[in-house]
Amino acid sequence: MSPVPATALRFHEYGEPADVLRQDGVEVADPAPGRVRVRVAAVGLNPADWELCRGFRAGNLPRGIGYDVAGVIDAVGAGVDDVALGDLVFGTADFLGQPSAGAADVAILTSWYQVPDGLDPARAAVLPMALQSAVWTLDAMQVEPGTTLLVHGAGAMVGFAAVQIALRRGARVVATAGPAFTPALTAMGAQVTPYGSGMVDRVRELAGGPVDLVFDAPPPNPGSIAELIAIAGDPRRVMTISNHDEARRLGALVNLDQITAPAPAATFLPRYAALAADGEFTLPIARTFPLAEWRAAVELSMSGRPHGKVVLLPGAGVPDGS
Repeated sequence: MSPVPATALRFHEYGEPADVLRQDGVEVADPAPGRVRVRVAAVGLNPADWELCRGFRAGNLPRGIGYDVAGVIDAVGAGVDDVALGDLVFGTADFLGQPSAGAADVAILTSWYQVPDGLDPARAAVLPMALQSAVWTLDAMQVEPGTTLLVHGAGAMVGFAAVQIALRRGARVVATAGPAFTPALTAMGAQVTPYGSGMVDRVRELAGGPVDLVFDAPPPNPGSIAELIAIAGDPRRVMTISNHDEARRLGALVNLDQITAPAPAATFLPRYAALAADGEFTLPIARTFPLAEWRAAVELSMSGRPHGKVVLLPGAGVPDGS
């Protein structure tokens, strides 16, 4: 094994993503013990990528973006014996300890799982962050069979995942969403109502009174926490993944403050990948872009209404999982 040349999307200073990101030539070293290197087929973009560009978890520069990855193993580190060269896997890129991350044609992964037959790389690559956020937050909320749960922002991808997971746990789910995803959420078994004026009354009518718990999933949306508290009747029944300052000020819960011992991703990511391969779990993909068109991908992802995950496809000629 030896370092390989790669093209990566990186930033050399902090700022707005469209201003600081650029496409660089890099060398990706051999994987360290307990790591693997992949030829990247697909990488899902997340809001967390844009926060990294703005200085979240600041570290040595330049740095790359891209956490959610699917690709083909081309090198394994010492101690890795669960995959072989040529395996198609999905997992999480090392975005802290490397000069580049997943948005590249070669990446180092810190965790990985086999892509099941029938699941293409793009649909596999969008799973890790959204599923982890949804599962860990639902666990922290102690959602169980019979819980009446409001998922606010079910058109956001963590919310979309949370609806499906909560229904599988036997919860009754009320969801707020726009028209783009209302039919799909309704078909899953959720009771769906739009955002906007009168939302509190509409949710209470659907639920037959206060809900047991509220999962606040949309991007930061100042002013929404007070409405959600009114729906739940108690701020401690509301947990947000994004509106941190407002939640803390009003006594609601922030998921990052409550997740203390998260379930290992290996206990649920392979299972949901298998469900996705069978068509029983899904995260919508808004659009895919080649790596060279990353600016258009960033613009769509940051638009506030991409209507699904935005995916970069750095690789070519990678098996499609079918």
